[in-house]
Amino acid sequence: MTKLSSSPSATMPFLSVFLFLLFSFVAQASVPRNATFKYVNEGEFGPYIVEYDGNYRVLPISSSPFQLSFYNTTPNAFTLALRMATTRSESLFRWVWEANRGNPVRENATLVFGADGNLVLANADGRVAWQTNTANKGVVGLKLLSNGNLVLHDSKGNFVWQSFDYPTDTLLVGQSLRKGGATKLVSRASERDNVGGSYSLVMESKRLALYYKRVLYFSSSDWFFVPESNYLEYVKIYASPDTDEGYAYDIGLAYQVANSSSSGNRILARPKYNSTLSFLRLGIDGNLRFYTYYDKVDWRAWEVTYTLFDRDSDESECQLPERCGELGICEDNQCVACPLPNGLVGWSKNCKAKKLTSCGANDFGYYKIKGVDHFMSKFTNGNSVSENACGKKCSVDCKCLGYFYHGESSKCWIAYDLNTLTKVSNSTHVGYIKVPNH
Repeated sequence: MTKLSSSPSATMPFLSVFLFLLFSFVAQASVPRNATFKYVNEGEFGPYIVEYDGNYRVLPISSSPFQLSFYNTTPNAFTLALRMATTRSESLFRWVWEANRGNPVRENATLVFGADGNLVLANADGRVAWQTNTANKGVVGLKLLSNGNLVLHDSKGNFVWQSFDYPTDTLLVGQSLRKGGATKLVSRASERDNVGGSYSLVMESKRLALYYKRVLYFSSSDWFFVPESNYLEYVKIYASPDTDEGYAYDIGLAYQVANSSSSGNRILARPKYNSTLSFLRLGIDGNLRFYTYYDKVDWRAWEVTYTLFDRDSDESECQLPERCGELGICEDNQCVACPLPNGLVGWSKNCKAKKLTSCGANDFGYYKIKGVDHFMSKFTNGNSVSENACGKKCSVDCKCLGYFYHGESSKCWIAYDLNTLTKVSNSTHVGYIKVPNH
């Protein structure tokens, strides 16, 4: 009797045939003709009020209270976005996901979902502004789910692509930042400018961190328990019923530690109503807020259910880098003074340091401010050097606008942006601002 060979060479033909058949099946899977579409950005604008005072055109892709739309804040510069709210409540529509932020399309742009399973946003001249890159990957349909997740799925219902993997400045309930996927949110630059701004919320190995440009101004290191040898797998937005404490819902952050059963959650708000329709937003001002939509109370369906930097919070508004503009002293959440070379004067939005015109050693000096902290000093360690060495470090760096020093700990911080300074009672906390000599 002949014995069947179990060598790798004997199994290779069968494996090759299997892979060929599998590839052929995926490649042949296509979107049914009645499920394909082509929508053109044209026609009348919608009548309701939307965020950022924009104009919008709705598309026939919706799952209440979410609807896909084109919107713009400046003429002829449109973003494909998902809005949240209903006309019934007569409240503001908010934008909770954007496909092509920073790369707007114009009038008569098209959104096409073809038989190959690719979703493509293109200008009228054919220039592609954004796409899902899912051509010939087994996609057979598109759905907008009730949680606001826009998905492209295969014949078994598996997600080939989902909008939850590509957040901009917002996370909906069930959406997460995760290792190996989207790890950060980036703020909007301004209400009019729909590009990425100066602020980012980043999931790092053991914490969530808020950055202004590249400077840390908040760390959630005490929010999650992550063993020294491990790291966060994901941080997810959740809203769940909670009747034990007399509240209707808990809203917060659930987290999972990688390669471990260790997990937990951080409750941030407890509204006394169904809060399933909530989202976390990194604002233009760098603040972190939960917004909750509940249209059964009254016409004002939106409520800010949590604010990280707030006068009623553990974190003061003075910690926000731009709370007092380009330069200002903040105390008790208010901008109270403008520090100038000749002393403190009343703060206004025009408060700023004098512009340096030269880096020459004889072309600038410093003026001193006592009893202030720069926003970076709370969550960054600073360098352990003498006060004199700290000054020299700033002086030889053209980009340095000032330096800050803690006398009792001999810690130094170099500032490339001044912005908000917090008034403190410790007079050994000092700041030195560069000023031109002429």
